Amino acid sequence: MVYLTRQEHFNAAHKLYNPRWSKEQNEAVFGVCANENWHGHNYDLFVTIKGNPDPDTGFLYDVKKLSKLIKEHVIDKLDHKNLNLDVDFMKDQLCSTENLAIAIWQQLQPHLPQQVELHCIKLYETPRIYVEYFG
Repeated sequence: MVYLTRQEHFNAAHKLYNPRWSKEQNEAVFGVCANENWHGHNYDLFVTIKGNPDPDTGFLYDVKKLSKLIKEHVIDKLDHKNLNLDVDFMKDQLCSTENLAIAIWQQLQPHLPQQVELHCIKLYETPRIYVEYFG
């Protein structure tokens, strides 16, 4: 079994706010991340796939094709967007990094060829905070 990881980057704004709660409860739980004027992050995304190398190419999967899939199904939809307002696959969800990592998995998984398996989505919100999702 071989694991291959592609790193990508995007910038996006969001706020953490539960509409069922009062403003005071949102601020108590989410702090400055509940700011009604939003805030942004420079996200680093690591997409790891796994499988066996092709005997003809030696590749698990062509990294240019993987990059194109990630760009088309994730980066183009997230980069320089407001996660709460502009991203269809985050609609009606709390825009936490945890939920975003799960949603990214759901966007990519159906588009990967049968011979490779999505192994992990690692999403850095800051240099010191990241989420890993293994499906």
